[in-house]
Amino acid sequence: MWIQPEEVLLAGALWVSERANPFFILQRRRGHGRGGGLSGLLVGTLDVVLDSSARVAPYRILLQTADSQIYWNIACGSSRKEITAHWDWLESNLLQTISIFDNDEDVTTFVKGKISGIIAEENRLKPGEEQEEDCGKFREAELKMRKLFRMPEEEKLVNYYSCSYWKGRVPRQGWLYLSVNHLCFYSLLLGKEVTLVVQWTEVTQLEKNATLVFPESVRVSTRHTDHFFSMFLNINDTFKLMEQLANIAMRQLLDNEAFAADRLLPKPCKTLKNVSVLKRDLDARAKNERYRTMFRLTQDERLDGHTDCTLWTPFAKMHVVGQLFISNNYICFNSKEEDLCQLIIPLREVSIVEKADSSSVLPCPVSISTKNKMNFLFANLKDRDFLVQRISDFLQRTPDSLWGDISPLALIGHSASPAVPSTLSAGSESVHRGRHYHPGLATASQGLLQLYHRHATEDLGPKAMKEKMKEEAWNIHFSEFGRGVCMYRTSRTRELVLNGIPECLRGELWLLFSGAQNEMASHAGYYGDLVEQAMGLCSLATEEIERDLHRSMPEHRAFQNETGIAALRRVLTAYAHRNPGIGYCQAMNIVTSVLLLYCTEEEAFWLLVALCERMLPDYYNTRVVGALVDQGVFEDLTRAFLPLLYEHMQDLGVISTISLSWFLTLFLSVMPFDSAVLLVDCFFYEGIKVIFQVALAVLHDNMEALLSCSDEGEAMTILGRYLDNVVNRQTVAPPIPHLHALLTSGDEPPPEIDIFDLIKSSYEKFGSLRSDVIEQMRFKQRLKVIQSLEDTAKRSVVRAMMTESAFSIEELEELYCLFKSKHMTSCYWGASSSAAERHDPSLPYLEQYRIDPAQFSQLFTALAPWVCGGHTPTLSARLFRILDQNQDGLVNFKEFIIGLSGMYHGDMTEKLKLLFKLHLPPALCSEEAESALEAAHFFTDNLPQEPSFLSSPDSVGKKEVTAGETSGEGGGASEEKKEEKVKDYRYYLRMWAREKEPQAETIKDLPRMNQEQFIELCKTLYNMFSEEPQEQELYHAIATVASLLLRIGEVGKKFNGSKKPDNSRVPPTASPQKEFPGEGMSVESQVCQALADAQMEPSLLQTSDEENKDDTSVSSYSVVSSGSLQSEDIADDTVLISGSEQKQGSTLDADWSITFEQVLASLLTEPTLVDYFERKRDIQVKMAVCKAQRVVERQTSSTSETEITQHAI
Repeated sequence: MWIQPEEVLLAGALWVSERANPFFILQRRRGHGRGGGLSGLLVGTLDVVLDSSARVAPYRILLQTADSQIYWNIACGSSRKEITAHWDWLESNLLQTISIFDNDEDVTTFVKGKISGIIAEENRLKPGEEQEEDCGKFREAELKMRKLFRMPEEEKLVNYYSCSYWKGRVPRQGWLYLSVNHLCFYSLLLGKEVTLVVQWTEVTQLEKNATLVFPESVRVSTRHTDHFFSMFLNINDTFKLMEQLANIAMRQLLDNEAFAADRLLPKPCKTLKNVSVLKRDLDARAKNERYRTMFRLTQDERLDGHTDCTLWTPFAKMHVVGQLFISNNYICFNSKEEDLCQLIIPLREVSIVEKADSSSVLPCPVSISTKNKMNFLFANLKDRDFLVQRISDFLQRTPDSLWGDISPLALIGHSASPAVPSTLSAGSESVHRGRHYHPGLATASQGLLQLYHRHATEDLGPKAMKEKMKEEAWNIHFSEFGRGVCMYRTSRTRELVLNGIPECLRGELWLLFSGAQNEMASHAGYYGDLVEQAMGLCSLATEEIERDLHRSMPEHRAFQNETGIAALRRVLTAYAHRNPGIGYCQAMNIVTSVLLLYCTEEEAFWLLVALCERMLPDYYNTRVVGALVDQGVFEDLTRAFLPLLYEHMQDLGVISTISLSWFLTLFLSVMPFDSAVLLVDCFFYEGIKVIFQVALAVLHDNMEALLSCSDEGEAMTILGRYLDNVVNRQTVAPPIPHLHALLTSGDEPPPEIDIFDLIKSSYEKFGSLRSDVIEQMRFKQRLKVIQSLEDTAKRSVVRAMMTESAFSIEELEELYCLFKSKHMTSCYWGASSSAAERHDPSLPYLEQYRIDPAQFSQLFTALAPWVCGGHTPTLSARLFRILDQNQDGLVNFKEFIIGLSGMYHGDMTEKLKLLFKLHLPPALCSEEAESALEAAHFFTDNLPQEPSFLSSPDSVGKKEVTAGETSGEGGGASEEKKEEKVKDYRYYLRMWAREKEPQAETIKDLPRMNQEQFIELCKTLYNMFSEEPQEQELYHAIATVASLLLRIGEVGKKFNGSKKPDNSRVPPTASPQKEFPGEGMSVESQVCQALADAQMEPSLLQTSDEENKDDTSVSSYSVVSSGSLQSEDIADDTVLISGSEQKQGSTLDADWSITFEQVLASLLTEPTLVDYFERKRDIQVKMAVCKAQRVVERQTSSTSETEITQHAI
């Protein structure tokens, strides 16, 4: 490729000049190509260790001038062909022009300008912008990766690092390449080459450790082996990038969506050295994720930048040191000291941003005022002018609708209040009539608890007074720290949350702490529109929702009537419509019913969005991956904090049983409601860490009893009784019976545990838990859980296919891995259809992964026992059409295995039946055999439509039963006539049983084969034997069988013709102008020509001119003219070739046909063919070759590389 001209001082060092003229020199790197010796080995080693670009570009072209000692490198190439093309272009386009220049400097300037212009034009024509942004050195590394590991252009390099790979106890110094989908390593030391390729989707464990054997190393584990890498310059940076790429791969396995680069990523001010666009993208994603998690912001929020500053806190009368974060919709602040102060200011709330006067006490201050009259003063800002300008830019982009004093959302939320004009309230009835969700609904303006408590008499007891005191404490907090999204969040806020949120403020504060309030404010009217779209639609999710509606807190009177049930239905259905990937999962109904008690419908919906998509990621998908991940984290935490109990619980297998329900429902299903709702308060403020803390505290309080347990049931009873007796003595509401308490039964009731004591105990004993540590543990467990689920899916598929095929368990497992690998490859390297569209998690595991015709052809070529050379793709396409029952252009694993099993494990009849069907419609398309459709139409008058050989037993049986009924076989038809008037349910049950009963397909069910299809069959058979040891005998046998079948077809035609009147025949051709490939030749001649072509083509390609002089025959067979061929003339070594004499005017005869029984009987006359089709074949060899194409590790020497290069040259 052309490169920007670079100075070269020593042109001869380590390079050999191959071509030269007065201005240019073409050079080759020593040790590459011919020769090399010891100097070549040393140079190759240096190139790898020192990251020389010569490993990827062993050829280069230098610009030289007579008076200068400096050379300019203007082009490089990975092959002689590439560099020669550049050299020829220079000689033909530039050499004559620059030879007339008088000054050498002018020559240099002209050539450099010309090369730069060529590069600029190439970059302009490229569709993507990534290549333009990446620096030259990084592009060289990416080219090197693709060349070394044979990767396509779609595979993008993220970064590369120098390190050592431990092969046994010997470190191999080389380069680690981290691409989007692969981890690759390459080393070449003194001729010993080590190449390693690992797919990120195969990684089961990734950890950084330090041992005596492997000092400060990274261990990458797959299902089969461990790989160790060490001696990194910056191991932390490398390991973080590995974690990100492994996470992306796990997301591919979960959602089947490929990595997509962030097109909205801002461009850097200057080109970063050796940093790719993808590396910047991933770094930005990691920062965005930390930022969103810290402040509970929506998924589309992107961090623009952050800077150190101080914030004046009026409640503490001091400046707090921390960091200011700016994004497209928010200004956020977080103190360096944990829990001292946190602040979130939505830009929609900002009214004024101004620069205040600087002083020695308050340098570079910025004042931000909000619409609710709050003022925030930031100081010690390094680049105040730039910061204010960025905030102003973002403010201008903020939608005007969010700046109004009253948003449409506010009108919906307070439609019944007197502040809204009466005309609006009166008109709303007619506007919203017929809508499922409108402001007139009781649950649209208040929570369910308010509906049932508004008529209750005021309680003046001690519990009520305690509740009033809590409300007053929060009101004081609001007056001091602010109220709403711009409230200062401090350690005082946490104390108030831990003491319990008053019922009247619970909905408001849940929205605030979860971040749902921001999302709801920016999506006004979204929920109402979603309800209208979703209601009335029928799906699997809506069926499950209807089934669980009356199981959602049935003990609470709010859900004992249609008001509560209807509200719950609308919220769950709307979310299932919003996020079909999750749809509905059990436990969502319990959580949502609690949200509806304290919030309006719309607020409950956005809280559910925050829970499912941010706070509890992947918890409620089809495989509850998030809950399983946190279950693994909980086990690790138990091992760390309660090691004795962990070992005992592992023996009993209790942890995995109990923790799933705890996490999925946030203790709501296992603890009395009044107690569990306090944990929900803490959860919305603290996140998942409080659930882990309380779970550990529950185990700690029951440690003695659990250690004395002898079985799982006893441990479950102990924990169940404990949780049933966790009480809230401060609750004002009447007690709600807890259904889970039915589990507890004993001689004496266990002591009650105050929920506040339990929460306080959890903070005292396990408050050291940090959110970032939990996230790190989650990553480790996510790899383990997802790979475990993949293994479970594989085992399920193998068990299901054991009855469908004759492959062994090991063979099926390997075939499943190969099939899935093809599907996953299409996720990131593209295919004719999107892999995400082809993956449907709702289907059974057998049918989830599907491949298209191109991928099927690759697997068929690699694994099929019938090797047909150039004819293999045609055969693959025909088999694909047979297997594709629903004609969606995709084949699932079950269909693939059934087709492959028929070729490997069927008896001779089954194999021939499949081969026969491969040459009939629908396998044989009209393009391959132009008269196939006409022949099929000709024979449909006499024969029923045949069921597919590889169709499911249900469909085959159904078709055969229908055929039997129409033909009137047996006494079934007369019985049906009798019962025609009165058909009770027993008749339909009997019919259903007959349809479901699998019917064995017989060879008589197959349709007849016409001449065109027979010619295609002969071609296939002739191509199948090219690599067989008994090739000659098989060719002769096929020639004999073909001749015999031709005569059988002729006899059959005469026999059928004598029985059939002439006017019943269908004309053989629909259009007289249509020409067939063999028009003007007899049928026998066409068959002979097909056989001869199939036989002659390979031999002619491999035979030299000298050999042809002495051998005039095509092969060792005798050659006779087909025109003079008689049945008694066929000798043992005779092959059929078409003669030069052609019968003018004869075409393919539509009356000619043969049956499968005739084909089978004819083949049985040839022992060689019988042996070929009866032979048992082993797929292990084929699979080993297929796996070798996905090499994990290989070692070669540079001498073999040299030999390959010599052959290539």
